[in-house]
This record gives sequence, structure tokens and C-alpha cells, in this order.
Amino acid sequence: QVQLVESGGGSVQAGGSLRLSCVVSGYTDSKYCVAWFRQAPGKEREGVAAIDRDGSTSYADSVKGRFTISKDNVKNTLYLQMNSLKPEDTAMYYCASDLWVGNGMATAEYMYWGQGTQVTVSS
Repeated sequence: QVQLVESGGGSVQAGGSLRLSCVVSGYTDSKYCVAWFRQAPGKEREGVAAIDRDGSTSYADSVKGRFTISKDNVKNTLYLQMNSLKPEDTAMYYCASDLWVGNGMATAEYMYWGQGTQVTVSS
């Protein structure tokens, strides 16, 4: 059974940084797709960043140049380094995973989800 456990959320002021972590367990090797999503109150869940099976990354336009997604295959941990945070980045952040995905930024592509970690950015 695949499980994902996020950590690292918190409250920061605008311009600050946070690093989210997501420990992934249950896969037999490191060939799987992972992504970060976020959901603000009253809004739909949206893709933030993704890594495919071959390690290629993709980002939402709203976070390009500020956020960096990475994956440690030894620790089976996914990271999201968030710099220059803005109040509009405030949301619950979720990591997601599946063996194969088409559109890495689409929620429907992923079967496995973590419980989420809250990020709050104040102005």
C-alpha cells in the first residue's frame, strides 16, 4: 500500500521561505511520478509542481522561479522548496503519487495522496 506523509508547513511572512517534505512508501523502486498540489479555501485543488518517472520537472506559472521540486530516491522523500512566498500561496499543500501519469499537474491522474500540510503567508 502506497502511503505519503507531508510535513514542513507553517506560518511565514511574505518574502519568506519554507521547505515541505513528503515521505513516500510502498513502491518497489524509485520509478514513480510525484507532485505537489495546493488548495485554498473556496478554490479548486491545483497543481504546483511535478516530477515524472524520468525525473523531469514541471511547474505552475504562478510559482516558476520561486519554488523548486526535488526528489531524494535514497530517502524516498519529495521536497518543495518555496522561496519569495506571497500571501496568495496560502493553502493546504498535498503531495500525490502514482506509477504512471499523463498530465502531471492534473489531480485526476493521481491515485495516492497525503493528508496535507498547511502553509500560511501573511502580508
